[in-house]
Amino acid sequence: MRPVPSIALLLATLPAMPAAARDVAVEERSIGDLQAMMARGQATSLDLVRAYEARIGRMDRKGPMLRSVVAINPEAEAQARALDAERRAGRVRGPLHGVPILIKDNIETADPMPTTAGSLALAANVTRRDAPVVARLRAAGAVILGKTNLSEWANIRSTRSMSGWSAVGGLVRNPYALDRTACGSSSGSGAAVAASFAGAAVGTETDGSVVCPSSVNGLVGLKPTIGLVSRTHVVPISHSQDTPGPMARSVRDVAVMLGAMVGADPADPATAGAVTRDYAAGLSTSALSGLRIGVIRPPLSPALAARYQAALDVMKQAGAVLVEVEQPKLEGIGAAELLVLQTELKADLDAYLATTTPAVTTRTLDQVIAFNRAHASQEMPYFDQETFEAAAATKGLDDPAYRAARARSLRQAGAEGIDAMLRTARATVLVEPTYDAAWLSDPVHGDQYGGPSASELPAIAGYPHLTVPMGAVRGLPVGLSFIAGRLGEAAVLGAGYAYEQRSRMRAAPTYAATVAAGSGVDGVTR
Repeated sequence: MRPVPSIALLLATLPAMPAAARDVAVEERSIGDLQAMMARGQATSLDLVRAYEARIGRMDRKGPMLRSVVAINPEAEAQARALDAERRAGRVRGPLHGVPILIKDNIETADPMPTTAGSLALAANVTRRDAPVVARLRAAGAVILGKTNLSEWANIRSTRSMSGWSAVGGLVRNPYALDRTACGSSSGSGAAVAASFAGAAVGTETDGSVVCPSSVNGLVGLKPTIGLVSRTHVVPISHSQDTPGPMARSVRDVAVMLGAMVGADPADPATAGAVTRDYAAGLSTSALSGLRIGVIRPPLSPALAARYQAALDVMKQAGAVLVEVEQPKLEGIGAAELLVLQTELKADLDAYLATTTPAVTTRTLDQVIAFNRAHASQEMPYFDQETFEAAAATKGLDDPAYRAARARSLRQAGAEGIDAMLRTARATVLVEPTYDAAWLSDPVHGDQYGGPSASELPAIAGYPHLTVPMGAVRGLPVGLSFIAGRLGEAAVLGAGYAYEQRSRMRAAPTYAATVAAGSGVDGVTR
């Protein structure tokens, strides 16, 4: 049996974190703040990189030990120096020029860092190629600071997984209460941005993996329309539902990130026709005035229901027209989605693994399954791989059952789901709570969550889904979801921005060991 690197050995590749060249405060700084600091000469991009590196060094594997970052880019400082030189020469590429960002570790970058998807099977996967979404961010002037931890294989290996855990990075901890989940699979991106380890981050979503970690870590997160952002060189689950998405501390920052990420990619046919636009330019505090919003009311805990009603009151006071809408009963949609994901996982992951560096010896899903069995003590100390095994037994993309499941789930989520609700309410967007508050991380029983989730329908339909901080329940952040039809990014960002600016519900994390006794529905200050 060939030995694999230990977690400690992989993490030892993180360079020593230098002190900032000058005293630069980066905590809770927006992309706009960082850009203004550089424009005024208060900080250089190199200063920002070093400040974030120092903060990660103090807090990620020390202090609260968030375990949100698995690699610091050894070329980040050189990138920052080059961008500083461009600025001195009078060239500023745009609002991301010189801003350090983090990339989820299932997205390839051309920097000398592996893309592992959290698995030791991909520990040698240093491809030295940029995913097109990373190339676009780099071209816009972003500094690739490093890679974030994630739920291993984007949380598709088992239905009994513990969100936020990977063999490479360990368990990501929620900076608002360290014993609570950071949610999967973009858990590291969520915790890192909440803790101000970068200006923003890129996550990925198949169903919930951008919006859930954004919601429970007090962030704004956007799952874009399928086909706006390239998936090439991203470790896949499903070509029907996968997409990268931006995660940040404000709607404007997410809009800035999205504007740099969108674009057509010949290698990803879904992106044909994707057009770059400035999503931040149209943001307005008056966007809710006269806007018809369909209000979905799933079963909620009393505390979450109170927080949701407070959010609805804010939107109504801003002039929104709120229309109650009943979510249709869509029998069998979950089972259909699962068959789609399992079938596409086998086909898409096999195709991806065939393109990895020769140093990667697991070239198929079957070989990954065998690898996990051979290294069970490292790869499966808490949960198994029954979803992988079910995917390995699927019959391929020509299977009539798969094709029927995709057609059914797409119809139910789109035409019979989101489209029908928007049409009935004559609304532009729908709103509902994203998730309830973060649950306890449980290595014995895995994720124990039975509350509301807004992610399923927009994930299956491929429609945009934005979550914005809605306050806190028992001291833990919760999010408000804005959902629209295909290519409705401007609508959800506009509504989300106007709500955010009126409510101001985001609060910085406190790194508490656990939830404070007696925390109530108003667990953050306005």
